[in-house]
Amino acid sequence: MAGVTMTLARRAWTLYEPIHAIVYFAPEAVEHYKAAGFKGGWMGYFASRSAPMGAVSAGVVVAVFHNFRPAMVARAIPDAWDYSSPGRALAARTAVADSALRRLWGDAIDSADLAEAAMATMERARRLRGEGRPLYTPTAALEEPDAPHLKLWHACTLLREHRFDGHVAALTVHGLDGLESLITALAAGNGMDPPTIRRFRGWTEEEWDQGVERLRARGILDAAGELTAEGRSLRDGVEDMTDRLAGGVWESMNTQARDHLFASLRRLAMLLEGPDGIEYPNPIGVIRPD
Repeated sequence: MAGVTMTLARRAWTLYEPIHAIVYFAPEAVEHYKAAGFKGGWMGYFASRSAPMGAVSAGVVVAVFHNFRPAMVARAIPDAWDYSSPGRALAARTAVADSALRRLWGDAIDSADLAEAAMATMERARRLRGEGRPLYTPTAALEEPDAPHLKLWHACTLLREHRFDGHVAALTVHGLDGLESLITALAAGNGMDPPTIRRFRGWTEEEWDQGVERLRARGILDAAGELTAEGRSLRDGVEDMTDRLAGGVWESMNTQARDHLFASLRRLAMLLEGPDGIEYPNPIGVIRPD
């Protein structure tokens, strides 16, 4: 995001987020979620990501995922649990990760570097605390994969969902609802445009315009839809709090070991970029690995 300080926690996010997020962009997702019984990619997404929490309601997913239009969620949840189950959803998501990482990482799958990175990243993930983290905590209770590439993906998933839970808390503390969080993120410069974000999050143009007007009335956006000084301070506060809530496991790590791990994660994350992998910019808002 333009203008955001590259803290230690944020740099780490640029490294583990692409590894986790490959399951959202890989074309393999379509076949695996279909085989698990889900009707469409979005049903597979909502079901597989919420599955660690069990067969939850649409209301739970709306609250925890934060920035999706409730009606978009309701088209997938709870119907997903009539077609399939949380267990099958989790198995399908792991299969997506397995297929995509084998395809994109190639020979690196069997490398000592990957195996070492998997162990070191998992060691960091095990240090995370779960209080007040509705996605991270049940995901951390899942069985840890044995295969190094899936162990690394799982560790990156834990780090990512822990950070995401903290980000939602930061947005809430700063008084931004799900739609407002998207509008202000774009105004801060995350590289995406409103039509694309609306398509990926389900909001209508009318709802988006209403959100912009609410933010203008609060002095967060100006007449041109840009962040005011107050709005910039608000977004900076959100990002700073998100980083502080996610930074402990990296700050406590030996500097040399951390630099070695970051270099390995960067090499692996860079291999995931491409038309059948993750592209930049993207709706998640993560930038290229730093």
